[in-house]
Amino acid sequence: MHDANPAGGPTLHPDTLAIIAGRPPHLPDAPMNVPVHLTSTYVANGDLRYGRYGNPNWAAFEDALGALEGGRCVAFASGMAAITAVLDLVEPGATVVAPRHSYTGTVGLLEELAAKRRIQAVFVDISDTDAVTDAAAGAAMLWIESPTNPALEVADIAAIAAAAHEHGALVAVDNTFATPVLQRPLEHGADVVVHSATKYISGHSDVLMGAAVAASDDLAAAFVGHRSMYGAIPAPLETFLALRGLRTLPVRVERAQSNAQELVRRLTGHRALEEVRYPGFGAIISIVVRGGAEPAEALAERTKLWVHATSLGGVESTLERRRRWPAEQSTIPEGLVRLSVGLEHVDDLHRDLTSVLDALDPA
Repeated sequence: MHDANPAGGPTLHPDTLAIIAGRPPHLPDAPMNVPVHLTSTYVANGDLRYGRYGNPNWAAFEDALGALEGGRCVAFASGMAAITAVLDLVEPGATVVAPRHSYTGTVGLLEELAAKRRIQAVFVDISDTDAVTDAAAGAAMLWIESPTNPALEVADIAAIAAAAHEHGALVAVDNTFATPVLQRPLEHGADVVVHSATKYISGHSDVLMGAAVAASDDLAAAFVGHRSMYGAIPAPLETFLALRGLRTLPVRVERAQSNAQELVRRLTGHRALEEVRYPGFGAIISIVVRGGAEPAEALAERTKLWVHATSLGGVESTLERRRRWPAEQSTIPEGLVRLSVGLEHVDDLHRDLTSVLDALDPA
């Protein structure tokens, strides 16, 4: 692959890395992008060996996301596949400390592993640094989500990672919401960063994929071994699409964040809302609709531009009431609606939301 940051050269900005990393060498008549390698079988005596062990599309994507996060990336079939590989590092019976408000897939997996006595799971308020520090004593792994999904709590990653390391715990951070454009957890002491590449990395709601980015070669090798053994491999076409999406990640995040910040300004104080939650960065907003589940569902069903859907991080704006999912934590308000702000014009997004909110407001 093309060297995205030559030795001795200047440190490149994320905007530049997203464009140049994971490219083929700049040779005459070489393609600008790694072509899609639709093959399960390779001729013997090379490095790839077999389709479950490697693919040039994986390598290109891993080079690019690894450059952005500052670590060694391993691509997986989904975000959950990456999460499973990271949790598989924990020895049987050991303790994992995790946020009480997290992606429901993460919480569900931790609870399942705990029910099988594979691990012990301890859930904490990840924004309470003292509580996390206390819980980390004796833990094998600290799992961080920041901002949390969908409560949007923010962790002091550097402080709690340092505390966890004092107790010999590994630190993993789900960076799906923030992306490496806004937050690079490895620089703050994390050992592993996890992404649902389905979301902002690919950015177009057409890919199911995940990734784990390790701070060390040993951890990366462990993830490759897990992926190969359990077959949690991404398809070449999906990997090609995810890399194509990653090329525009910085500009998409910039526009979506700008829209989100303006929407927060306009929505704060609306009479139909009890609360507007926003961590100060990123493109996810959680609003709590006055009156609970019924008006919140009505908002999700009646908007025209905002798409009622469960995923996030695409170019289009989506929304959903999170408690419609039985697995969502009971501490999440019934009326909480998560907004994934996209790239449409902010005036149109605001008009669409407030046209429904105004109708819901009894005043």
